[in-house]
Amino acid sequence: MSSSYRNFRNNVPWLILFLEAVFIGLFYFLFSDGGASKSSISYTAFQDVNHMVIFGFGFFLTFLRRYGFSSIGFNLLIIVLGVQCSVLTEGLLVFLLRRAGEDALKRLTKATLSMTAVVISTGAVLGKTNPVQLILMTVVEILVFQMSRFLNSTFLQVPDNIGMMHVHLFGAYFGLAVSSRFSEPPPRSEKNVSTPKSDLFSMLGTLFLWVFWPSFNSVLAVDNKSKVIYNTYFALAASAVTAFVLSALTTKDGKFQMSHIHSAVLAGGVAVGYAAHRIEYPWIAMILGLLASVITVLGSYCLQRCLNPALKLHDASGVHFTFGLPGVLGALAQVVLLVIKNWTDLSSLGYVVLIHIGAFCLTISVALITGFVTGLILNLRLFKTTPVSKYFDDQFYWEVSF
Repeated sequence: MSSSYRNFRNNVPWLILFLEAVFIGLFYFLFSDGGASKSSISYTAFQDVNHMVIFGFGFFLTFLRRYGFSSIGFNLLIIVLGVQCSVLTEGLLVFLLRRAGEDALKRLTKATLSMTAVVISTGAVLGKTNPVQLILMTVVEILVFQMSRFLNSTFLQVPDNIGMMHVHLFGAYFGLAVSSRFSEPPPRSEKNVSTPKSDLFSMLGTLFLWVFWPSFNSVLAVDNKSKVIYNTYFALAASAVTAFVLSALTTKDGKFQMSHIHSAVLAGGVAVGYAAHRIEYPWIAMILGLLASVITVLGSYCLQRCLNPALKLHDASGVHFTFGLPGVLGALAQVVLLVIKNWTDLSSLGYVVLIHIGAFCLTISVALITGFVTGLILNLRLFKTTPVSKYFDDQFYWEVSF
């Protein structure tokens, strides 16, 4: 291991301590109320989201045979730093714009939800970034995502609970843009593969995400929380059933493929998040979940074999077809439901549709542009980009005994 890397490793703790000192100082100046006000969000709902982001996504990304320590450990590191950064960013906006502040638990919940975007983006560059690059990407993405939400809510009047559902779109396309600036791994790298044990741990994360997804979609809902939970569950159920069906139909020997189940069972929860509060009947949510699962399985086949090689893009965890494409489907489904509901009021229908399509396009555009710029910055020599030969290897960062 080179001496330059030893020096870099010795600098990482000081970078983390510096950030923490800055956060503590900003918390001192921005939050003096103690956060003791009565919250509109229950602690149970917050814990569901917290389990989902830390435990669910942490294990969701452990499918690589020699990158389990990094997947779980770095996931925890960027979440605890990113949540603090997100709370501070929102608090700074409240201070500068003279808005009414929210209760402490709601601030914490929204910050944890926002970190979903960062964790999804991390999946796109999994195994290719060092800790300094991950920390920098986390801070930049949180700031930009908060800016995107601010633009959507201020200028396009998108409700807060709907604006937060853009985390899937933003995280997927920001991560893909960052990943485009990193070198591709060798096509037959022995490290860029999974094992039965790593797939099992990864599926454990998927199960946690599946179980807690109704809480994720409903935690910020002002009205109709039970409807959101109800529709989310049936969308997830339909996507899970469809995943097993398509997995058996698309493999040569008719056996189930764990990679299909790993990603497609969550597609319904991603897609229904935008419109769960508007869906009146569960069969509509089930159709949406079914379509989302179809897009995920077929998208994984087409993107990995056609689009990604043409663009020279390596999507390490398949975030495009797991979160990006179902997110696009959900955004379009929301527009379709709005048209069906308001088709008699043609005078305002065009404006409403334009607003929601604008929010959808704005989120993706901001994610792609800022993600591409972030990828360029992360590849500066200053940040000591990980050599391709050391991709997907815990031993480069952790004490590992084989």
